[in-house]
Amino acid sequence: MYMIRVLIIAIFIFAATQVYANCADTIIVYKDARMDTLVAKQAAMNKRMVLKATGGLVKGYRIQVLSTSSRDEAFKIKSELLSKFPEQKSYVLFQSPYFKVRIGNFLKREDAEALRTQLNNTFPFSVYVVDDMVEYTATGAIN
Repeated sequence: MYMIRVLIIAIFIFAATQVYANCADTIIVYKDARMDTLVAKQAAMNKRMVLKATGGLVKGYRIQVLSTSSRDEAFKIKSELLSKFPEQKSYVLFQSPYFKVRIGNFLKREDAEALRTQLNNTFPFSVYVVDDMVEYTATGAIN
């Protein structure tokens, strides 16, 4: 008896969905224009929450100026970068056995390439753009 009831209910649900599917060719949604504003505000709040969760770091680009096993050489190049490009932040990363010197916080690769061109004129060794997690605030990448 129980199985028959379940079978009848399943057939009824199947038939109802088929009838509904055949009738509903077009769906028209009327929405209040203020919904767009609310969606934009929620998206901005979500972005801020993600930045808080990641410590303000987002995917971006930096320029790697040097990779060396000499700590002294790495910090010498970093101080040189700070004196020649004071508006940009520079970093020394240690990834055993190398010290890597990087500069900048860019969201767009094109912006990083512009600085790379300037750095190529100053530094004779290989300078290139790398993907990295960069510092970010609500106003943009920190330089």
